[in-house]
Amino acid sequence: MTDPTDHRPGTAVPRPTAVPRPTAVPRPTAVPRRRGRTRRVTPRTHWLLLCVLVVTLSAALLLQGYTHHMFQITSDDVTGPPGRADAVPGQVAHGGPVIAGAAGSPHTARPKTRTIALTFDDGPDPVWTPRILDVLRRNHVHATFFVVGTQVVAHPELVRRIVAEGHQIGIHTFTHPDLSRLAPWQRSLELRETQLAVAGAAGVTTALLRPPYSSENDALDDADWSVLKQADRAGYVTVLSTLDAEDWQRPGTARVLANATPHGKTGQIVLMHDAGGDRAQTVAALNTLIPRLKAQGFRFTTVGAAVGMTDPVRTAGLDDHLQGIALIKMLQLGDGTIRLLDVLMYAAGTISVLRAAVVLVAARRHRRLRTGRRARPWGPPVTEPVSVIVPAYNESAGIEAAVRSLAASDHPVEIIVVDDGSTDGTADLVESLRLPGVRVIRQRNAGKPAALNTGLAAATCELVVMVDGDTVFEPDAVRTIVQPFADPAVGAVSGNAKVVNRGGLLGRWQHIEYVVGFNLDRRLFDLAQCMPTVPGAVGAFRRRALLALGGVSDVTLAEDTDLTMALCRAGWRVVYEERAVAWTEAPASLGALWRQRYRWCYGTLQAMWKHRGALVQGGAAGKLGRRGLVYLLLFQVLLPLLAPVVDVFALYGLLFLDPVRITALWLAFLLLQLLMGLYAFRLDGERPGPLWSLPLQQFVYRQLMYLVVIQSVFTAVAGSRLRWQRMERYGTLRSPTGAETSGEDRPPRVPA
Repeated sequence: MTDPTDHRPGTAVPRPTAVPRPTAVPRPTAVPRRRGRTRRVTPRTHWLLLCVLVVTLSAALLLQGYTHHMFQITSDDVTGPPGRADAVPGQVAHGGPVIAGAAGSPHTARPKTRTIALTFDDGPDPVWTPRILDVLRRNHVHATFFVVGTQVVAHPELVRRIVAEGHQIGIHTFTHPDLSRLAPWQRSLELRETQLAVAGAAGVTTALLRPPYSSENDALDDADWSVLKQADRAGYVTVLSTLDAEDWQRPGTARVLANATPHGKTGQIVLMHDAGGDRAQTVAALNTLIPRLKAQGFRFTTVGAAVGMTDPVRTAGLDDHLQGIALIKMLQLGDGTIRLLDVLMYAAGTISVLRAAVVLVAARRHRRLRTGRRARPWGPPVTEPVSVIVPAYNESAGIEAAVRSLAASDHPVEIIVVDDGSTDGTADLVESLRLPGVRVIRQRNAGKPAALNTGLAAATCELVVMVDGDTVFEPDAVRTIVQPFADPAVGAVSGNAKVVNRGGLLGRWQHIEYVVGFNLDRRLFDLAQCMPTVPGAVGAFRRRALLALGGVSDVTLAEDTDLTMALCRAGWRVVYEERAVAWTEAPASLGALWRQRYRWCYGTLQAMWKHRGALVQGGAAGKLGRRGLVYLLLFQVLLPLLAPVVDVFALYGLLFLDPVRITALWLAFLLLQLLMGLYAFRLDGERPGPLWSLPLQQFVYRQLMYLVVIQSVFTAVAGSRLRWQRMERYGTLRSPTGAETSGEDRPPRVPA
């Protein structure tokens, strides 16, 4: 959109007629300022709570990862060829399958003649264990189930059924690892956790152990023997097998039946499985095997009864029972947490991708509407003078550059600097500049909203631009930002604030955030007619609209957001003019950044709560509520609150799940952000060089912003009132070229 009255410095411009001061304009009523002592928030309690939650979650995930993903149940095949067996006693290598006293005087036992002890490994399984139990019950047969701890935790009711129906319980470790490959402390942990799980599920303990991947006695090597000796010292009797049905290979029902059928009258311990895969062949084979062997004179019993052993399953002590219940509940809670986090991860990813798509489409459409050949003009060019209000409190570091840039505007302006009780000579510095059209109003320190209200009452123009004291305007910024007021429905216009101090990583990251985050969102808000914030650094307003609201309120720390939302609810349209560029100082330290964003976020939460009624209103207010407020709640509150949890879960995925998939997802997310950044930088006419720091931003800056949101939410929920936190000024702003020109070369000013 081209303004035919585009006047640049140095051109001959006729002086406009002076604008008379409006008469009988009531001074906006400022919200009474709280004079009582402001309670300063002490975040120690909620940071402690957050740390406890994160540590607890991390510990739960580590335990969950160890118990579910460190070792995978594959099959009961031996993991490799047996090693040397020099340490295995001959009476064990050639003895019975039940081995006791391995650490002292080892001895073995065999099942009695014509006695079959059916054993089932890897369960309980919610599908196959009940079916196997049904077969055993129909045939009045008792068996021995060697359970895996993680399966016990997942299905404790099945363990109770096994015990209640007279079967024996043995342990098969907690995560089904090859014990010979573990350190002694890991072996102890595997056995102890499984024992506790059984005690918690069924109220019993057992002395029976079958190590995973074990088979017959002659397959024992020295590493296996060390496991058996450690198990003996812990009070366990090791149970191997004499017949392997090999049902884990699923060779067919007939083959499983043949493998499980004894040759001769010798007693046998038969190895089968009730979990770890499809066990339909096992169930079918049992239906035939049991009646057939009974007809041949075999009797079926448990391992303990088969070798004449005193009942190895006993009632658990109270301590073990309670610890077992706690372990089961904790791991079940961990399972639920993992499922929830998994859902949240996918939901957050889906929402983020949808948001990116919507924002990019909206940005492209906004670009077409505002610039280019098909741009829609707002109406006749706006040439009327503008009042510029600069609230200032101890702004001596940058106020000269800010005022000189405003004085160099190519649009007629009056500049009102409201000194809010500065103690660093801000007002004196501005007066010493002796710039035409610049007035200084001094008042006692009352806060930024009060300073804006003072300037608003002193303004002589209908159009008002509000500027922070650390902001430098481009020469055409004022003229550009007021052009949308050609549309009588427009009540406020947001300009394009850019970071001037971009040196260092922190400066680059904030520059990226301004261009990619803030400006892309503003384009979307503009199209959706739900702009929640006109930034204090560069914003324009209709004076009568502000007066109708009673001026600028001080009940929130984000007076710009509060004011913008109030205008939207009053029916005014708020738009974004990306070509109205102003330069502002960004915090140069993490501490300063924290204080600034903490105030912004907390103030935004205050404004959202104050204007929550817009959610149920109609018209422009409803658009703000159901579009703007919902968007802010979702993407600036809820997702950041979940972000630390998502990050912890991502680390969990790298350690225990599929690191390749997790890394690929992270790279895909980073690529999406990079594409958004490239497009946003192109829209803003910026060089894409700073985007190289985007990956590093994910590890420091993003977490800091999330913590800011968490801190703000805790503060808001606690009902504490946060005091104003002024940003430190660095004096990096410089007057634009042409700001030093003489009065004859500058455009005309509105007389004070």
